[in-house]
Amino acid sequence: MAFVFVSGRPVTSALVALLFFYELCVAEIPPNYTFMHEATKAPKISSYDYIVIGGGAAGIPLATTLSANYSVLLLERGGSPYGNPNITSVFNFGSYFLDASPNCPSQQFISEGVINSRARVLGGGTCINAGFYSRGEKKFNKEARLKDESLVHESYEWTEKVMVFKPVVQKWQSALRAALVESGVTPDNGFTYDHVIGTKVSGTLFDENGTRHTAADLLQYANPKGLSVLLHATVEKILFKTKGRSRPLAYGVVFEDSLGNKHKAYLKGGQKDEIILSAGALASPQLLMLSGIGPKEQLNAHKIKVMLYQPFVGKGMADNPMNSIFVPSPVAVEPSIVQVVGITRFGSYIEEAGGFNFIFANPSAYQGFSPQMGGFFIEKINGPLSMGELKIENLNPADNPSVTFNYFKEPKDLQKCVSGIKIILRAAESKAFSNYKYANMTVKDILDLNLKLPVNLRAHANTSSSLEQYCKDTVRSMWHYHGGCRIGKVVDHEYKVFGVDNLRVIDGSTILNSPGTNPQASVLMLGRYMGVTILGERLSSDDNNKN
Repeated sequence: MAFVFVSGRPVTSALVALLFFYELCVAEIPPNYTFMHEATKAPKISSYDYIVIGGGAAGIPLATTLSANYSVLLLERGGSPYGNPNITSVFNFGSYFLDASPNCPSQQFISEGVINSRARVLGGGTCINAGFYSRGEKKFNKEARLKDESLVHESYEWTEKVMVFKPVVQKWQSALRAALVESGVTPDNGFTYDHVIGTKVSGTLFDENGTRHTAADLLQYANPKGLSVLLHATVEKILFKTKGRSRPLAYGVVFEDSLGNKHKAYLKGGQKDEIILSAGALASPQLLMLSGIGPKEQLNAHKIKVMLYQPFVGKGMADNPMNSIFVPSPVAVEPSIVQVVGITRFGSYIEEAGGFNFIFANPSAYQGFSPQMGGFFIEKINGPLSMGELKIENLNPADNPSVTFNYFKEPKDLQKCVSGIKIILRAAESKAFSNYKYANMTVKDILDLNLKLPVNLRAHANTSSSLEQYCKDTVRSMWHYHGGCRIGKVVDHEYKVFGVDNLRVIDGSTILNSPGTNPQASVLMLGRYMGVTILGERLSSDDNNKN
């Protein structure tokens, strides 16, 4: 989700004033992380007990946890979020989506006419998303093989103490919340982090001053003597030993700094030393292929030395389709970020964003209406069942791979969207929402208006023919894509890569179904959970060896 600049000023200029106690927010003061440096300052050769690739929602909790007792190198291809008001201040929320420069924290890619984005910054998606925080359902814990319920709960709380806040819900959001309840998305569950059927308010990464708190803030938990964080460190490949071995053994990585200098980092050689890939749903399968693990046709096409033919790398790519409906209002709507969600029984999640230009368009695209006079109902389906695949385009890890998601290929996905849109239209016409909708505006008027809005790059008609067609024509991304290194296909229940030693993948690429309404809470929890698990197993093993 993003806000748009109009006439040189961000549309979000009123957002903090209304959302966060009327206080002006400036860039967050950078913490004194003595272990964080530019990769240009890294030695040519170094060695560690663990090497974690990717400083995002999973990688930071992992590296931070493991640093308590072992030496850890965390490699991040982007820069620091601190001191960058475009990231830290809610005033500038979304400005990075308009920036195509190579150092931007957001890197755009396009799939099937749908504009998408991937993070390129320490903190990953927590630095550029809408900040909505909601825990995943218990089904996710089962699919992710997380059996210790107490540790799951503790891992959520470990994050929440540092990053998550209770929002202030404004008038338009309150009306939408009541409209969802009136439309059958019941019960009203008040404020809760938990994934429960009904309508609720959940957490936000923005504090009372409008300052964003990201996964990078979790580094305050780190052991400064055990952790090294390198910024603008682009990993080119993982190194494997094969001579005299029945299985490839991961033992190091090659990475490049911002000046183009090459560095190598090796594991120290301990029995439990590991490389952990936490680069996200695009970069993790991409890096496996660039390192020689992937489908035969992909490796051969790019003349990559084969370590292991693995046909499932890059497969099962999924992106939860999002559809939105802008409802013009006869009265002004205070700018608001996602804080309310309706969790239906049929697998559709309905969120909101009011009073700003949610579609990146010139205000004239609103057909005489104003984005400040109205708001968006946002619908996302769970799962999804529809899946595609990822392929590498070249040998440059900084370039986007090619990815297809096959939005709405499976009929059940499409039907969930239709059912969700029906709930939205019912809510828009509810008594609770009546102050924020023109009385004489019909459902068809609303749908036709939205079909004229430039929400994607797909060609389609400007009038509604069916809700099924509306879902297809107006599909967008919720930025919740996942897969490519799916658990049970590429990694086992301990997230170890099948067929090789000393290598795990722990991030959104392993996920089978996007957890909850918004996955960041679950991915953060997964990183902490697996960090504690790996650490505990190694400490126990070390103790046994001493005895």
